[in-house]
Amino acid sequence: MLVSARRNAAEVGGAAPVSRLTGGALRFLAAAVGARATVEIGTGCGTSGIWLLRGMRPGGVLTTVDAEPEHQRLARASFIAAGFQPGRFRLIGGLALEVLPRLADGAYDMVFCDADRQELPAYLAAALRLLRPGGLVAVNAALPDASAGRAASAADAATAAELREQVRTDEQLVPLLLPFGDGFLAAVKQA
Repeated sequence: MLVSARRNAAEVGGAAPVSRLTGGALRFLAAAVGARATVEIGTGCGTSGIWLLRGMRPGGVLTTVDAEPEHQRLARASFIAAGFQPGRFRLIGGLALEVLPRLADGAYDMVFCDADRQELPAYLAAALRLLRPGGLVAVNAALPDASAGRAASAADAATAAELREQVRTDEQLVPLLLPFGDGFLAAVKQA
C-alpha cells in the first residue's frame, strides 16, 4: 500500500512523501501517545497517513487536511487499499489555516505538520490549541538543509529556524529534534 501511495505522489507531483524513517517515527509516536484522534496537516497521497493509522489505537480516527482534491482522492484510495475502514479517517478539503480553527480545542492526541513551510509557525500555534495535555506535535522538514542534494530556499530555512526557536523557548513543550531526512521535530505538550 505504501508503494502505491508513493507512486501516486510521484505521478501527481508536489512534495515528496515521507521516508520510511519518518514514517516509522510517526507510527512509533502515535503508538507512544496512544493516539485515538490525530490531525494531519498536508495529506499528500496518503503515505504519512498510513503510518499514522498503523500506530494509532484500534478505532482511532485520523483527520487529514489538504487543499488539493486529487491528493485527497488518492489518499482515500491508499487508506482503503491498506485495509483501513472509511470510519478510521476523515479528509477535509481546504486551506489548513481556514480549516483548523473549526476543529475542537484540546481534542487531539497528535498533530503532524507536513505542508506549506511558510505556514509552520501558524500551524504550531493551531496544533497547541488542538492538542490535549500530553499530546504531541510533529513537524517534517524542520531542518530543510539536512538532506544531501536539496537546498532549501532562504525563506524556508528562515521559517524553519523560527519554528525551532518557538518550540525551544515554549515552556509548555518538551522538544526533540532528530536530524534525519529534512529534520524531524517533535514536542510533547505538558499540562
